[in-house]
Amino acid sequence: MPSGKFKLVYSPVAQTDLERLDPDDAIQVVTDAKTHLSDSPLPIGKSRLKRLSGFTPPLYRIRSGDFRAYYRICGTEVVILRVTDRKDAEKLLKRLR
Repeated sequence: MPSGKFKLVYSPVAQTDLERLDPDDAIQVVTDAKTHLSDSPLPIGKSRLKRLSGFTPPLYRIRSGDFRAYYRICGTEVVILRVTDRKDAEKLLKRLR
């Protein structure tokens, strides 16, 4: 399987979210996204990836330490919509619905 089948794209809001994080946390989120999403962005078994219920089109989440990145799959692109601290996740999900 060729590495990097999917192209990661960060929405302007997600880029702003990352800029607000501590640099070490931002690097961790970006590294985890690149590692786990560029080959296969769909959750398989127990993983840090999860498809969230109740969203059309489907919305997915990746865990990275205390942070969560929410994304959608559009063809061969994985679009990171938002990055948030896990304690703010519920509030954010209500707005994404």
